[in-house]
Amino acid sequence: MESANEMTSSLSFASSSYLSNGSSIHHVSASNVPEPGVNLENLSLNKLSGNLERLLLDKEYDYSDAEIFVEGTPVGVHRCVLAARSQFFHELFKKGNNNSTNGDKPRYLMSDLVPYGGVGYEAFHVFLHYLYTGKLKPSPPEVSRCVDDACAHDVCRPAINYVVELMCASATFQMKELVLLFQRRLLNFIEKALVEDVIPILMAAFHYQLDQLLSHCIERLVRSDLDSTCIDKELPDEISSKIKLLRKKSLPEAESSVEEVDPILEKSFRRIHKALDSDDVELVELLLSESNLTLDDAYALHYAVAYCDPKIVKEVLSLGSADLNLRNSRGYSVLHVAARRKEPSIIMALLTRGASASETTLDGQNAVAICRRLTRPKDYNENTKQGQESNKDRICIDVLETDMRRRNSMSANVSTLSPSVADDLSMKLDYLENRVAFARLLFPAEARLAMDSANANSTSMYTGLLASKSKGSSGDLREVDLNETPTVQAKRLQSRLQALHKTVETGRHYFPHCSKVVDKFLDDDMPDALFLDKGTPEEQKTKKMRFTELKDDVQKAFYKDMENNNRSARSSSSSSSSSPKSGVTYKARRKF
Repeated sequence: MESANEMTSSLSFASSSYLSNGSSIHHVSASNVPEPGVNLENLSLNKLSGNLERLLLDKEYDYSDAEIFVEGTPVGVHRCVLAARSQFFHELFKKGNNNSTNGDKPRYLMSDLVPYGGVGYEAFHVFLHYLYTGKLKPSPPEVSRCVDDACAHDVCRPAINYVVELMCASATFQMKELVLLFQRRLLNFIEKALVEDVIPILMAAFHYQLDQLLSHCIERLVRSDLDSTCIDKELPDEISSKIKLLRKKSLPEAESSVEEVDPILEKSFRRIHKALDSDDVELVELLLSESNLTLDDAYALHYAVAYCDPKIVKEVLSLGSADLNLRNSRGYSVLHVAARRKEPSIIMALLTRGASASETTLDGQNAVAICRRLTRPKDYNENTKQGQESNKDRICIDVLETDMRRRNSMSANVSTLSPSVADDLSMKLDYLENRVAFARLLFPAEARLAMDSANANSTSMYTGLLASKSKGSSGDLREVDLNETPTVQAKRLQSRLQALHKTVETGRHYFPHCSKVVDKFLDDDMPDALFLDKGTPEEQKTKKMRFTELKDDVQKAFYKDMENNNRSARSSSSSSSSSPKSGVTYKARRKF
């Protein structure tokens, strides 16, 4: 990264100053005598820097007396070092800490220390290393680069966010020399970066009152083609008002009449957007009919994809009148906007409705490239334990790439069932219910997305034609209506079967690696689940016991998940659902 050498060499301990041209740490033995011409003071300071670094990095020298929790991970620090280097920490430690009990180390939360902007684990370690040694380490590539191989990593979003984090730490902890350094670096980003990526720089400058940086950000936004809706939604009122005023002043008088938007039309657009903010799609329909406007006229789907709950996006899509490949004033389709938001359920909803992942922006970026340039290697390569939520950034990229590869071709073996099962509706339902339930246990995030896309939660779960409210069931999920006619029952079962088929198809299409793991899991653990009557009486008994155990474990966990989903039905689909523990023996998850 371009900034690595600049930031590493810009600051170092030196005689009578914190600033120097920088030099690497020299590991000098105590018995060595400095050569003629060597500055003894610089040599001593370098040695001191190395010794203090040992306190920070070497576990053998861990004499820390306080902990700061960053992203859930404790970081041991020495209060005397931090207090001597930062007036902020001096005042903090003077107050004491109420979180320590029975003589434990005082504990602090980074989210409390830096309430605005946030500082990640890697950025804090770089900042802490400077406090101890006077030297800045190179930027960690796992958080300061993106996962787009074609990117130069000089102005991608992770590179900007990393420096913004360092700026937040430096400003909060009152390290003026670092504030000046990172302000210069952020100034270099402003003209090169996408205008959307200038917004986090502007917000940091606004919050920490960095006037020079703020004025440069405002100038860039005034000259940009960022629409007024985005400016209103993303920026503080005083900043958005200032940008609009400067834009009006900068327009030549001859062009002012051409650029001016009909105020009545603009008011109608705002009312539609406010209705979307209120999650009121019925009001949106009413406003459209009253004003004789369309969803496309107001860019309502673009707005919903950018700012609304995923369920509202699906409701707008269900109206059926929005052009999925319509471009806004900046040349972005709704899928481009969704890629910037990085919400998997919205991306899948658009793709299943026919949005094209291969369409590019005016600068030649498709949705996959947009997602990749927003994603850090740390997030993309995150190791997720089996049964835990997968990283959303990784899911977005995988879904888009899979759709591009297999746009017009579903897997040839979609929902393939044994010939002996194909003739039996109850056996097919039994198989699919268990398959989906196992998928929910092994890959909760991916399974939930597939079920949402197939609207599987809108159909009642099948638990057997003769099932009644049995022990361990929850609510009326397993309750059978004895007054239900055979015709109504058949319709209900067929509806459920279609939803499950679509769930499995969606899973195979967008998450082929996960589907293979589920296939392997079922093949290994339930090879004879559908042929329980074969073999000797003892073998049949063993098979039926094993199948019953597995089915009961899966169904109990499935009911628990469904209860949790019902409680959080009004929340964003991006919120994490619980991953229940059951008696099922998990296997190692494959990387994909």
